[in-house]
Amino acid sequence: MARQIVNSDIFNDLFVLEAANNHWGQVERGKKIIQQFGAIVRHNNIKAAIKFQIRDVVNFIHPSFKGNQEIRYIKKTEATRLSREEYAQLAAATREVGCIAMATPFDETSVDLCVELEFPLIKIASSDINDWPLLEKIASARKPVIASSGGASAKALDDLVSFFSHRNIPLALNHCVSLYPSEDHQLELNQIDYLKNRYPGLVIGLSSHEYHDWEASMYISYAKGARTWERHVDIEDDGIAVSLYCSLPNQIDTWFKAYNKVREMSGAPGSERRIIPPEEIKYIDALMRGIYAKKSINPGTSINSNNFSDYFYLAVPLQKGQLSTREVLNGTVVTQKIGANSPVMINNIDGPYSTSESLRSIILNRGV
Repeated sequence: MARQIVNSDIFNDLFVLEAANNHWGQVERGKKIIQQFGAIVRHNNIKAAIKFQIRDVVNFIHPSFKGNQEIRYIKKTEATRLSREEYAQLAAATREVGCIAMATPFDETSVDLCVELEFPLIKIASSDINDWPLLEKIASARKPVIASSGGASAKALDDLVSFFSHRNIPLALNHCVSLYPSEDHQLELNQIDYLKNRYPGLVIGLSSHEYHDWEASMYISYAKGARTWERHVDIEDDGIAVSLYCSLPNQIDTWFKAYNKVREMSGAPGSERRIIPPEEIKYIDALMRGIYAKKSINPGTSINSNNFSDYFYLAVPLQKGQLSTREVLNGTVVTQKIGANSPVMINNIDGPYSTSESLRSIILNRGV
């Protein structure tokens, strides 16, 4: 198994919003996407990146196939071509709305552009998990990397994790089903468990393409431990049809709200005990039984397990300053006479609870 590495905090609770189809290569449309989703990000107090796709179109397509309208990938690649200056405009617009600008480079020259534009993160598409010349180039950039697992085999994922681990480059790994769109029964969300168990040192996320619901997969993925998420986003503008796997601003708003709700409901990290709020402590204290004298008790009487039932009994309510079932402790000595059916108070005894100011304060301020 690959040696694990410590990840950059940039991955945790990061949402990546990919401008679908590279906003069809229209810079102004791209800026509209950035503005509309930037507003949703700010409204929900989310850490988000807006991601573009970069290809060196001149060299990416073989000369014999340039202009080919029959092969969808080639047609779309040429239709969404952008210049270096146009990418720079989009990156600046992204930063202006408080989001992280990043990209998926599909060739080595495009990695150089990511570096030139100072993108702090680089994304590896599912299709490029085994593209070793591209991976070598991405590693040379020395930037944190998010990779989507897509249809990769376990061996391919092991190799990828090992590759970046041995170069000490932070890596996050997204569970992803490369079906556009994905039906609910195709999501395979248990793969989040698989990735977390197989790569315990990595931040694991979810790159999602379902289109029926924007809450359920968030609740489930967060509960399973996913801590970064990705969706394609688009806007209804200029009569361009929005693909089913893309999310509109109102849907992303629902998605973010589901995230904030699941965080609220999940509370403290599962790696540590939660901080108990004062109102909960007060409620529990109200249910505890207090120690009462069964009969008159003289000073000097020692409380222990052998004589407890002879001298004392437990009942509600617990009164302020009264010892509770928590404070039944061998060796505590009664210092003042206690009448029958009277509460045993902190001021009536000598022991650890009476000599510790912090413990005395708790006992004096709880109960009715």
